[in-house]
Amino acid sequence: MNSTPLALHHAPLLHMLYNAAPGYFALLGSPVPSLSEVERDVEIALLDPRRRLELLHDARGELVGSLDYKLDYPQPHDLTVNLLLIREDRQSQRLGEAAMRDLEDRSPPHITRILASVLGDNPRGARFWERLGYAFTVDARPVMTWYAKSLHARLHDPNPELSVASS
Repeated sequence: MNSTPLALHHAPLLHMLYNAAPGYFALLGSPVPSLSEVERDVEIALLDPRRRLELLHDARGELVGSLDYKLDYPQPHDLTVNLLLIREDRQSQRLGEAAMRDLEDRSPPHITRILASVLGDNPRGARFWERLGYAFTVDARPVMTWYAKSLHARLHDPNPELSVASS
């Protein structure tokens, strides 16, 4: 999975992805946003220095999804996934899993926990996060539920022999 930081001029691509995943918006009970709404949302997101918007491409370079996340939110050392979206015609091909494994691997070293929300009544979304090792964390139903995963390797000193030597 390859990711590309999203810039304002990519808003039409994000809009195209939204149109290729109408089921997500139906789940929320809302229509697919218009291009002007997507442009405004991207503009606002890019003003937040902790927020990251990315386009996701498969191994052949085909645009398959998008990822929206925020660093150090809600707490320092947290990374919160706001939206992981895969085109409906490319779902159930483990692309979402590949995107998350990639994000876990490349997240900044200070990040020790990743959180993800599941909006609405979405058992499929909950199962997705649970399959990736995320645990149910907060019940905010009917609006959403939260899942979290600790990045254990980052909680330990990467050079234990240096810690012993300096003691």
